[in-house]
Amino acid sequence: MKTILKYICCGMLLLTAVSCSKELGKLPENAKVDGNTILDQRTAEIALNAVYYRFANVQASSNTTSWRDHQVVPGMCAGCLGSGYGIDRAEENNYAGSGFAGVYWSECYALINAANGVLKGVEPLAEQGFTGNRKKEMLAEARVMRAYGHFKLLSYYGEWYDLSSAYGALLRTAFITLSNIPKKRSTVKESYDLILEDIDYAIANAAAVRPNYYASRWAAMALKLRVLMSRGDYAAAATLAGTIIQDSPYKLEANVKDIFYMKGLRSEEVILGIQPQQNQQSYYYNLSSQYYPGASSLYVAKKKLKDMLAGDPRQSWLIGSENKEEKDTYYFLKYIPEGTKATITSETAYAFRLTEVYLLRAEAILRSGGSMQEARNLLKEVMKHAGITDFSAVDNAATTTDLLLQTYYEITKSLVGEDGQEWMALLRLPFATVRQLKPEINDQIRYIMPIPREEFLQNPSIGDQNKGYQQ
Repeated sequence: MKTILKYICCGMLLLTAVSCSKELGKLPENAKVDGNTILDQRTAEIALNAVYYRFANVQASSNTTSWRDHQVVPGMCAGCLGSGYGIDRAEENNYAGSGFAGVYWSECYALINAANGVLKGVEPLAEQGFTGNRKKEMLAEARVMRAYGHFKLLSYYGEWYDLSSAYGALLRTAFITLSNIPKKRSTVKESYDLILEDIDYAIANAAAVRPNYYASRWAAMALKLRVLMSRGDYAAAATLAGTIIQDSPYKLEANVKDIFYMKGLRSEEVILGIQPQQNQQSYYYNLSSQYYPGASSLYVAKKKLKDMLAGDPRQSWLIGSENKEEKDTYYFLKYIPEGTKATITSETAYAFRLTEVYLLRAEAILRSGGSMQEARNLLKEVMKHAGITDFSAVDNAATTTDLLLQTYYEITKSLVGEDGQEWMALLRLPFATVRQLKPEINDQIRYIMPIPREEFLQNPSIGDQNKGYQQ
């Protein structure tokens, strides 16, 4: 019962994080909550803060956020990042033999269960007990967090690319107890329907202005943009991205390097980020120290990424010295400059940035038969903010197929090591192109991971294992 108990226990931490504008806060030792302990706006705010605690994947033992599996694992699957102390099977798209195959399962269900606890507790409360529109705003934030978790699960464990597939996500819309664990996984269409229902509620009801480590209406829209891209609703995605670019308060950073080395969450480009915990930079095993100089683990850039950045000014600060432990790997310096120590800025992580919105709008325009020139302009605008002055590769892309490939390259170079968009952008390409760019992906089976074996032991109602894997 280990995995199930883990996310039941994580859900029971709903009132364990202290609501604070500076940090998420440490967990009280006597935490005990389900939705029944949410009594008013004050206790609801504390419980909602605990949902963000799970979103940030705070490790109770060290009081540090852990976004390794968002930053590193997708980059491994895409062939851009790797382990510096020996290859992990995820780099070969052999997930059954990888130590990372189950990481999203437990993390996402802990988040979903926490969100469901807030929904259970807040929904019955009278609106008069909340200031202004705060009750609906809180429900919106909980629902966008639930949607984020379900979409991550669909993306890594479901056949998200096939709307007719029965292999969707295992959707959880009720707070988990031992009595309601058995549940069948939903179809892909059912999964998208629930995810979009949650997001649309959030767009309609979330606050337009929130600190950027909380989910605003704009963060919900950015999540919907990702979902529409995976679902294949490209015209709607292009329109939505245009709305975010035109109407939101966010601006592309003048020099994108400054986000990662200087500004962090102070950047006007960050739509939703992960705020480090107090003194996290001092913890010996924090994430940025595992990029440089290395700790028990070392996560590195691979030659594929270095070569992709040839002639690009970003290579000078994204790619560092050669790693002597593993051939054709280099220090990955997106978050921490070589020769320095971890800081609060280097420990900051990013779920959504405006750069992604520009790039997904370009891709959506191309996929929906829109203007190639408009797509070029969007790509070049992002590239300008990275210090690029030579746009010949984009200008010389004569066909939609050619320009889509250039868009994939720019998504990878801009967003590698953040929240998995280099991986999803690769998989949206035609299979023949995917296989050419990543030869290890010789079957669409390798687009998704196996459901952890423990789930079948604890939840025999779930249904079949993903194709190509043994139950």
